[in-house]
Amino acid sequence: MAQTTQTEALPSHEEAVYRRPAALTETQMRYCPGCTHGTAHRLIAEVLDELELTDRTVAIATVGCSVYAYEYFNTDSVQAAHGRGPAVATGIKRTSPDSIVFTYQGDGDLAAIGLSEVIHSAQRGECITVLFLNNAVFGMTRGQMAPTTLVGQRTTTTPQGRDPKLEGTPMMICEMLSGIPGVAYLARETMIDPKTVADARRSIKKAFQAQADGAGFSLVELVSSCPAWWHKSPLESLHWIRDEMLTQYPLKVFVDYKRQD
Repeated sequence: MAQTTQTEALPSHEEAVYRRPAALTETQMRYCPGCTHGTAHRLIAEVLDELELTDRTVAIATVGCSVYAYEYFNTDSVQAAHGRGPAVATGIKRTSPDSIVFTYQGDGDLAAIGLSEVIHSAQRGECITVLFLNNAVFGMTRGQMAPTTLVGQRTTTTPQGRDPKLEGTPMMICEMLSGIPGVAYLARETMIDPKTVADARRSIKKAFQAQADGAGFSLVELVSSCPAWWHKSPLESLHWIRDEMLTQYPLKVFVDYKRQD
């Protein structure tokens, strides 16, 4: 059946199987076919609605493909300079502590120019939520190597494949943050099939709940696809995540402030 929004009436004999979350705008997304940014947006919007946080949420869009995020959420939003999302989020949260503030960042933005920002925000235990999309490449700027690029992965700046002797090894953001006391919730998820999408939604919900509870810093890494610069079809990209990326980036909940160890 056709998709419906909250404002459309259904005939009595039909049941709605999909509705656009209120936290998601009706703006058509401009991401490449097969990109999982759209799936991530949907999950964030669903969680904001479920937790009834939408009206007091501020989204921080960053630089990269994430620069478009503010177009898609029915929340207040701010555009941050490259890598500075956590610093902007910190300022907003400290001046408006009742707000729910989240950054939406790619691996080039967060793990390269913005690495110190996210580490120090976690170290201070800033009560913000970071959604980190890791597709192992700079997507918007034409496919250069990112800090998270896999060993042997070909990019426009590593045409023979990433060489660890020259470019080092992939940066493991969750593992790096996992020992910091200010971190309340930290998880790595992906979105390649119904189960992993459901798991990603659960972790996103817990990350926002951690902020709502005042527990501290939270981050969810979403291992994501970039069919355009991986030079793969959407389906091949999902298989590559499963077969290659998850070997380097295993899925795990690293820190859960509610978990009893």
